[in-house]
Amino acid sequence: MRTVTDDERRARIAVRHGLGPGQAFAGIPEATCGMTAWHATDPPSVHLAIQARTRAVSVADIDRALNDERSLIKQLSMRRTLFAVDRHLLPAVIAGPGRRTAGPERRRLVKDIGATGRGPDPEKCFATAESAILACLGQAVLTTAQVREVVPEITGSIPVAIGTKWGQDVPLAPRVLTVLAAEGAVTRGPNATHWRVSKPSWTTMRHWLGEVPDLPAVDAAYAELVRNWLWTFGPGTEEDIVWWFGATKTAIRAALADIGAVRVALESGQPAWLHPGDVEPVSDPGPWVALLPTLDPTTMGWRGRDFYLDARDRRFFFDSVGNGQATVWADGRIIGAWAQSDDGAVRVVLRGKESRARLERIDAAVSALEDFLDGEKVPSTYARALLAGEALP
Repeated sequence: MRTVTDDERRARIAVRHGLGPGQAFAGIPEATCGMTAWHATDPPSVHLAIQARTRAVSVADIDRALNDERSLIKQLSMRRTLFAVDRHLLPAVIAGPGRRTAGPERRRLVKDIGATGRGPDPEKCFATAESAILACLGQAVLTTAQVREVVPEITGSIPVAIGTKWGQDVPLAPRVLTVLAAEGAVTRGPNATHWRVSKPSWTTMRHWLGEVPDLPAVDAAYAELVRNWLWTFGPGTEEDIVWWFGATKTAIRAALADIGAVRVALESGQPAWLHPGDVEPVSDPGPWVALLPTLDPTTMGWRGRDFYLDARDRRFFFDSVGNGQATVWADGRIIGAWAQSDDGAVRVVLRGKESRARLERIDAAVSALEDFLDGEKVPSTYARALLAGEALP
């Protein structure tokens, strides 16, 4: 059995993720296919993650892919998280992790509706609201507030987690739209403001794409997704893959078998898997630096992170719920963080001393990012902590 060393794993990041010298992707479609999916919960992350890997791309180019060409689609799926995926991968994302997310969300919401006494039949209440939403969005693109005005069934709030310290009243409309989005019935249209802030509009999948995606069987969906994941992130352990998809071990093991994934050993001795067409060793492409955004797919690619992150530094780059923040990478390792100061300048905070050559590469990456931002400031929950080199809450 072949052993994939940590050095090779870091070289694979440079090559497969378009971050090494001469490895940048030619365009947005190539970058999206190469990375499998972009985390999209934090709105600017899609734009910044693409910028870090793609030659001569602008904010307008990415907005065009999302809103005009609609080749890049935002979909609630893996781990109840919003991702942006290539249109061709969308059916598998909906059929597998999307529907797996939607089922529990629908059942939980119906239960919560029943607890409010909105009617004797909470299933019927939900179905009525669903039909009304799909009717009003049939040929329209509306914000959540606008949908709520048209569909009175989803006005108001409902209590959740009653009797616990997390108990609160939660607006009903976003929860209903979340379920329908995970199921692939509705989808996000363009942001109602701009690319740096989340204020989605909504429409039906048919209106946005011109068709309803033809969904594969669940096992075929996971096979396609795991094949893509291994190309981007392989080698990965079973734990890595199960965690990333939020799937069951049974589903992932079946997918690995279906695609003929190749078993290898990591330097730690753990068993892991490679894409069947990507089993040969990958050479180190040379020194590189990248400034990656919050929830970047490289930062969030594996559950086991020891090969690219010193365990002592984890608390400076990941918050208490596991969200990776804006990081500085060099030669396959996280070496620091970045954020914007009050004047919008990109500031870097490193965990240790670095060579002059590496600092020059960091300066070049900072300049490229500032050119892309063109004076705009990206919201950051932890900017102050990152710039102060403090542990994250």
